[in-house]
Amino acid sequence: MNQTYNKKLVIGLAIAIIIVALASVAPVAYKAYMTPGVKTDGIQVEGAKKASTEINGTWSVVKAAPGNPTSVGYTFHEILPGERRETSGSTENVDGSVVIDQGKLKSTDITVDMTTIRTDREKRDINVRMKLLETDKYPTAKFVADENASVNVADIPDNATVGKVTVPGTLTIHGVAKHIDAELDILRTGDNIVVGANIPFNRLDYGVETPDFVAAKIDTEGHLNIRLALEK
Repeated sequence: MNQTYNKKLVIGLAIAIIIVALASVAPVAYKAYMTPGVKTDGIQVEGAKKASTEINGTWSVVKAAPGNPTSVGYTFHEILPGERRETSGSTENVDGSVVIDQGKLKSTDITVDMTTIRTDREKRDINVRMKLLETDKYPTAKFVADENASVNVADIPDNATVGKVTVPGTLTIHGVAKHIDAELDILRTGDNIVVGANIPFNRLDYGVETPDFVAAKIDTEGHLNIRLALEK
């Protein structure tokens, strides 16, 4: 009888020790997993030069302008008990073009490869792509400016300072298309144009639901982080 009791007592103590150990280690392990990710920064003005080509023409997305690599991504807050932190993901795989004629924006068509969105954790990257963004079903995101918008860009400075324009158009994410007014920063530098933006984004508007694997609560409101290098 005593042997059976002692055995149960030892097992009970062992289980208690394991639970305490897991309770102390789990928050540390979770924090190590939930790192800030990879964020698309805004326009880097330092080192910019006076524009060396006219603004009219067909501009294509390229890998980089000096100091400003092309990148598109997202930033949301994750909420834990007593803690709130940013997490971001980005991709450099972006294609598209912008047409400007007589100082007016005639067309904009940008496509983002969502299958290459990355943070700084491979396991999280896979989960975000497959379970959050469902990139197997919706591999791309797009922005297309309104056909008759004719946004005036003639006043964008050519002296290596940033101008601003608002471009109406359709943003498609996760297979859902919504009309937005995109407020953009524009930098003309040398032979390039750099476009930057942090566009408010409600993921539920695009059917992006919180997946079961996420322990933290993810804000519904976030931002689309955009930086595009363009060249004629």
